Amino acid sequence: MPLQNLKNFDPNYRDTFGGDDIIGMNVYAENTEEKIGTVSDVLVDDDGRFRYLIVDLGFWIFGKKVLLPVGRSRIDYNKDCIYARSLTKEQAENLPEYTERNSTDFDYEERVRNVYRSSPYTSPVEASAALESSAALDSTTMQPSPYASGASSSFDRNTYNYQQEPSLYEMNEQDHPTLRLYEERLIANKNRVKSGEVTVGKQVVTETAQVAIPLEKEQVIIERTTPSDAGRTVTPGEHAFQEGEVARMEIYEERPDVRKETVLREEVQIRKEVQQDTHDVQETLRREELDIDTNGNPIVDRRD
Repeated sequence: MPLQNLKNFDPNYRDTFGGDDIIGMNVYAENTEEKIGTVSDVLVDDDGRFRYLIVDLGFWIFGKKVLLPVGRSRIDYNKDCIYARSLTKEQAENLPEYTERNSTDFDYEERVRNVYRSSPYTSPVEASAALESSAALDSTTMQPSPYASGASSSFDRNTYNYQQEPSLYEMNEQDHPTLRLYEERLIANKNRVKSGEVTVGKQVVTETAQVAIPLEKEQVIIERTTPSDAGRTVTPGEHAFQEGEVARMEIYEERPDVRKETVLREEVQIRKEVQQDTHDVQETLRREELDIDTNGNPIVDRRD
């Protein structure tokens, strides 16, 4: 699990994390309020999670830098400082010195962890787990924690991970309480509902139509005239008198022939078009605001 300095991992870490810069904060012993040094840098894993604070012990142990697991620290943003949990001067003297040339390999971290494992401090996570498990244990089967007795536990370098020791690497959220403020927002959605229906059909309408048809009709005209040789003596042999002689002429006329036929008159196309309209909706929204009530003259540093 290679570790690297925060500044090397993210040169712009101040913009990434925001808030106060932990580097440069003073470090105090939690029990004695004695200043033991300042944070010179932070060691992070490949995922950027804080694992150790590099503490310059200053005049407490002159010129020595040591690693403080983040689980053994408590950040007090109101006082702009960090408290080291259950760290004594004797332990600090036993801690291996950290330098830029050091290789923070498993063996080196085990040397650091063994010093802190001798401390009786137990994280809230471990305390809660121990309380639950103790209910199922008999007093004759209860075994003391190897950390409380000062013994060092051996871990497999191939399977070790920081989650195995929450007292060293888990931040205690009880020391960093968070008050969450909520507000309501308008979520605009649309529902498709049926607003009406249009039915288009056909019906047969009757009407009287009239058309004018020109018709032709033959008629017989009998016209009597006096021939130019009227009075001429008929020569013998001409059939002057013939009984029963008639002249025939056929007469025609046109009569109307009316019938009906069906023809295509027009086509009707039916389609839908979507029209957009903006509908304004007003609602009363609630939002929680922070209400700070002080008693006496406490110093309250409000940071947004």
